[in-house]
Amino acid sequence: MDFSYNEDQEAVGELIGQILEDRCSLDRSKEVEATDAWFDEDLWQDIVKASLAGLTIPEEFGGSGFGLIEACLALEATGRYCAPIPLLAHLITGAMPIAEFGSPEQKKKWLIPAAESGAILTAALAEVGLSNPAHPRVTATPDGDGWRLQGEKTSVPAAAAASAILVPAATSADGVGIFIVEPGAEGVEIELQRAINWERQGQLRLAGVRVGADALLGDASSGRAMVEWIVDRAQVGIAATMVGIAYEATRQTAAYLTERKQFGRPLGSFQATQMRLADAYIDTEAIRAVTVQAAWRLEEGLRARAEVRSAKWWACRAGDRVVHSAQHLHGGIGSDADYPIHRYFLAAMQLMATLGGSNQQLAELGAMLVSDEERPIL
Repeated sequence: MDFSYNEDQEAVGELIGQILEDRCSLDRSKEVEATDAWFDEDLWQDIVKASLAGLTIPEEFGGSGFGLIEACLALEATGRYCAPIPLLAHLITGAMPIAEFGSPEQKKKWLIPAAESGAILTAALAEVGLSNPAHPRVTATPDGDGWRLQGEKTSVPAAAAASAILVPAATSADGVGIFIVEPGAEGVEIELQRAINWERQGQLRLAGVRVGADALLGDASSGRAMVEWIVDRAQVGIAATMVGIAYEATRQTAAYLTERKQFGRPLGSFQATQMRLADAYIDTEAIRAVTVQAAWRLEEGLRARAEVRSAKWWACRAGDRVVHSAQHLHGGIGSDADYPIHRYFLAAMQLMATLGGSNQQLAELGAMLVSDEERPIL
């Protein structure tokens, strides 16, 4: 089994890394984060011009035709720079489901603008008090040749900037559908929310929002499986972003320990700091390994539910250890919200809370191990 990247995959990571290095400075990020948008539109347009906004969109609709592994490489780069752009939401929870499950008309309507002009796509997966997005409380009731949506979603990435939001909703006692909702539609209200890492998200309120039959992704009964498909890939994308965060937090900490002196010696010369930094390196590589495995299995169409939850668990637990170590090894300055390393701590905390933390992943994995139907190969 060879998990090395091919030339095209390496080129994707190098390209977005170069763009972010050139355009995503600390001062620029702080300037963007101080606005209500938390969205660097200039940087996003650079991403669009480099054909990266269409990375997971088929070539026939203006994209590059790449898959989850390439998306993970791009997301790892955004993690390294804590880039204020909604790449995870756009590539994985927005574009990929439409490309996979959408009708030809839906793909043409939404994917071409997403790839060519950067029209942002996202998904509303979270609800207050809901641990499983595949069992939504938002409802969709038939209305003539369309549907009416009622309910609320929370923590919707890039909700205010999106051109379309994928909204899972219960269509019956057992059925779930995914609906493509335009933020400007009548009955849609978006209240700004601020995440722990300064990201601007949205509380999405749907007050009898009417959508046509052409807004339904797939059919009205198979949406639950589609939501699970989206969540699996989103979890892997989160883990890939955490790889970038952990890598850069470790790198910056190593540089600091080399330069900072105590008792006439560099801090990095003390065995205690060396061992803790080594632990951070090992944790980072562990997250990377399980993430690559989960992404590969999903891309190959293999059963991967256990591997996905393992990847998110490692992202939460090991990512938490890495960013805490980075702060501690920086001493008091590590807790300064204006100091660069603190950004990685906050970014990691936000990712850990997205779509369920480590305990939820552990509980779901444990349930699989005792289920004849879901048990992974042991």
